[in-house]
Amino acid sequence: MRIAEFLSPQAVIADMQSRTKQEVLRELSATLARAHPPLLEERLVEVLREREKLGSTGIGEGVAIPHGKLPGMTQLQAAFGVSRAGVDFEAIDGKPTHLFFALVAPENSAGVHLKALARISRLFKNPRFRAAILDAPTTAEIHALIIQEDARP
Repeated sequence: MRIAEFLSPQAVIADMQSRTKQEVLRELSATLARAHPPLLEERLVEVLREREKLGSTGIGEGVAIPHGKLPGMTQLQAAFGVSRAGVDFEAIDGKPTHLFFALVAPENSAGVHLKALARISRLFKNPRFRAAILDAPTTAEIHALIIQEDARP
């Protein structure tokens, strides 16, 4: 599985405007809904908020992977956003979060969902890659960097 299969260029935000955790979830959900109709923004926000109630998906090092499962979906979909200012996402390291990878999976896709989470987490462990994403000014450049990094063996 490759990230290119579930992250479209239209679902990338180069400069998020959100300042709070709830705003981040809404901005990512709105972007995902616009990129993939008939996904509904309100349902996406609800699914991501429910998961956050279990514990923050801020994995540290400036990265968060909000995720959830949505009945009626047929395939995995994602949105990615960069917050230049950083947001308090209640990350495990207590530091501001700058990179947000929202992942929404079909309700009965545990294996695919977990593989995607692991792949994203592994990708964003690389400090040079995280820095390159933060330096990239456009959605096209950010998307290209993610796809290139994911294609490496």
